Amino acid sequence: MILKKLSLLHYKNFENTTFSFNEKINCFVGFNGVGKTNVLDSIYHLAYGKSYFNPVTSQNINHKADFFVIDGEFEKSERDEKIVVSAKKGQKKVIKRNAKAYEKFSDHIGLIPVVIISPADRDLIMEGSDVRRKFIDGIISQSDKQYLTTLINYNKVLSQRNSLLKYFAANRVFEKETLEIYNLQLLPLAESIHQKRKAFLEIFTPIFEERYATISDGKEKVKLKYKSQLTDTSLTELFQEHLQKDLKLQYSSAGTHKDDLSLKIKGYPVKKFGSQGQQKSYLIALKLAQYDFLKQESKVNPILLLDDVFDKLDEERVAQIIKLVTQDDLGQLFISDTHADRTENVVKTHAKEYQMIHLS
Repeated sequence: MILKKLSLLHYKNFENTTFSFNEKINCFVGFNGVGKTNVLDSIYHLAYGKSYFNPVTSQNINHKADFFVIDGEFEKSERDEKIVVSAKKGQKKVIKRNAKAYEKFSDHIGLIPVVIISPADRDLIMEGSDVRRKFIDGIISQSDKQYLTTLINYNKVLSQRNSLLKYFAANRVFEKETLEIYNLQLLPLAESIHQKRKAFLEIFTPIFEERYATISDGKEKVKLKYKSQLTDTSLTELFQEHLQKDLKLQYSSAGTHKDDLSLKIKGYPVKKFGSQGQQKSYLIALKLAQYDFLKQESKVNPILLLDDVFDKLDEERVAQIIKLVTQDDLGQLFISDTHADRTENVVKTHAKEYQMIHLS
């Protein structure tokens, strides 16, 4: 997968800018605030139909305008793909593939495989389980359309069940038969999601552990474990056990929407016991494993976005990462950094072909 050309119109801090890219490595350099991260985010936007950093569409529009357009020209398996994402204040976002608009955004997911590594990934370790579920779901959905459909349907029925629980509380009533309708709809959806997440992590975990071993030079052991209420109990039993709690809380407290990942280093939670460098290495290993998995499933090299990769890492680990991404035939790479000399020195040590793009 190669991004040949990118045009930004009124996107974030860019008013009207066009870039042409090297097929291997492209380095965006410049002071903080010039828009390095915004360029990488626009590439992510073309792949996923949304910003990685700010999902509120209107807030990605340049403050001097009332719309934005992102236009990307890709080459995938020797075929040209033109993707355009546009949004206007007060109107629905539009995604077009080769001049034809998608009816459902979910149909676009997986066409342009992209992996981003950013300081914002720290949320995967520091924040709640919903961030880690989104991470898993985002990877599986890239290669499994049926999974994405199941997930959308599950969340829709779950929302209806939660509304019913709120209705019960507001009206001081309880209709067991009505609640049972939603329970029965959720059962096969939850089971499917649980099985696919479980199967995914059985493949993904060894890839992740191998990536971390390479980055840390085998100095530390890491573990990744899937945590789900459905591992030992059926959803039917969980609904019965949690009924009184659900009625009190007015939302569903059991199901696959409560799944999580346990992240450990040397047998302890990486959140509490990992140094900043270890946490960063852990996150990069997760993202490189995501890259490996998508490449394996799609038979296409995803585009890799490294946003401020030098943040909180010693030079030894940075050099190891750059070496990995330049020598493992990882396809097209985009890097952002504040120090041009530092970036170029590391890149040219390991790569013959690259382009420096200075933003000001």
